[in-house]
Amino acid sequence: MDGRTTIWMDVGHIDDIPHLRSRVVSMPGCDIAVFRTADDQVFALYDRCPHKAGKLSQGIVHGTSVTCPLHNWVIGLADGQAQEPDEGCVHRVPVRVREGRILLGVGQPSGVAA
Repeated sequence: MDGRTTIWMDVGHIDDIPHLRSRVVSMPGCDIAVFRTADDQVFALYDRCPHKAGKLSQGIVHGTSVTCPLHNWVIGLADGQAQEPDEGCVHRVPVRVREGRILLGVGQPSGVAA
């Protein structure tokens, strides 16, 4: 066990993000890109391509992938993995949709009040 608990942070309504687009949520130390697919699936990744740190939030969403705007790397939204022949991984952030609200799972050290 890593001593962290998951806190679910409400970051807005699913309708705040157009289909096949993203929204950026600024967190201490990183930005998180929250993506909405054509069929209303929601995914969250650090907003940083593993290749040259391109902003994935500015990429093109297609299916359950996003194409980085800098050098066309394709990143899987579900697993954060770059598709072959490229290699690399983007940190995923747990995400839930409850009653239309998007919740991001953020870690917090145990024993710290929320």
